[in-house]
Amino acid sequence: MLKLALIFVGSGTGGLLRYGLAGWVQHAWGATFPLGTLVVNVVGCLFVGFLGAALAGPILVREEYRVALLIGLLGGFTTFSTFGKETFALAGDREWMLASTNIVLSVGLGLLGVWLGTRLAESIFGD
Repeated sequence: MLKLALIFVGSGTGGLLRYGLAGWVQHAWGATFPLGTLVVNVVGCLFVGFLGAALAGPILVREEYRVALLIGLLGGFTTFSTFGKETFALAGDREWMLASTNIVLSVGLGLLGVWLGTRLAESIFGD
């Protein structure tokens, strides 16, 4: 139960951090390119790589706190960090085809999902 509560709190905190950082960067940069989202995704990947490695070896913490940080906080901050970590693990295992497939399918199907969802909403609610 503690693990679920920590994931819940971490997810909410991560979402608020994402909103704040992405908004701040986007406001400073302007609306011509989604730099806020890009920054959040790269920062999330940096942190999931660092914390994933640190918490698996030199810094030992209880599982519920590790999960709260990696799944809760960073999952709420960006799911792109999980995508990056899993693809990196596949590449580290020399599973090049699986890593490439994960990249192509995640990006391609993600974009397709956004397109289909948009079209569905437009068909239900109008332009």
